[in-house]
Amino acid sequence: MAKVKNSEIIAAVGRRKSSVCRVFLKSGSGKIVVNDHELKDYFPHETLITDINQPLTVTDTVAKFDIKANCTGGGFSGQAGAMRLAIARALVKVSEDYKKVLRANGLLTVDSRVVERKKYGLRKARKDKQFSKR
Repeated sequence: MAKVKNSEIIAAVGRRKSSVCRVFLKSGSGKIVVNDHELKDYFPHETLITDINQPLTVTDTVAKFDIKANCTGGGFSGQAGAMRLAIARALVKVSEDYKKVLRANGLLTVDSRVVERKKYGLRKARKDKQFSKR
């Protein structure tokens, strides 16, 4: 594992749905700050926090890096997905050895699913009004 120098900060960007997250990684004790809030205070569900920590857990670097993240757009789910991708990309910049493990767990693949647009004449993207035979 390549050690990050104390003054070195590694930046990476992740996107999911309409959310964008910029992550800044440096050596430290494992503190994660999102938009100037603690991770547990910012994200309301434990599953989102587990999702965000997945790249760190898989590479066994949970308490080795401090992470500062700026998340914009979308909701909590999109921001959590964007942050997970950004952390995974930053870890690859730290050491190429992590790339194989992260790729095997699907953490470097961009989830490109977005909400389908509403069509005219319909109630939602695909939902139509109820059909009346008589």
